[in-house]
Amino acid sequence: MEALYSELNSLLPQTSREPLPLPDQLDEAENYIKELQVNVEKKRERKRKLVATAALDKLNSTGSSSMSSSVDVSVPKWLPRIEIQETGSILHISLVTNLEHKFIFHEIIRILTEELGAEITHAGYSIVDDAVFHTLDCKVEDCDFGAISRISESLKKLVNSVN
Repeated sequence: MEALYSELNSLLPQTSREPLPLPDQLDEAENYIKELQVNVEKKRERKRKLVATAALDKLNSTGSSSMSSSVDVSVPKWLPRIEIQETGSILHISLVTNLEHKFIFHEIIRILTEELGAEITHAGYSIVDDAVFHTLDCKVEDCDFGAISRISESLKKLVNSVN
């Protein structure tokens, strides 16, 4: 036990040269661990804000959102957001939601496949903290440009109705 206490003490920042009694060493270890936990939580929150700001900046740079990048993202009011690019008969869809609204992705797939008869060629997602980044590519056969524009608008309305 003495060797373990000594090892624990060696991991703590040394604030004084004289050895502390064992109960004081344990109190110091406890306080140091709590301090580290607070620092980790602060860094996680900063990372979450940076990731959210980067996602918002990406959406702003494509013109699909009119929000400023200086928006306080600590409350994810800006979620969900959708970006749709039309390239001929191909739709490229980027969707950012929070974990609470990830059902929207499934609803979009349902609309595309059942109502439009689209063929999903790629679908994926990644989760960073509370943000879910979805990507979806689909091919729409036998559909005129007006129909693709209408379905794009209905998908945007679906996403915006959640806000």
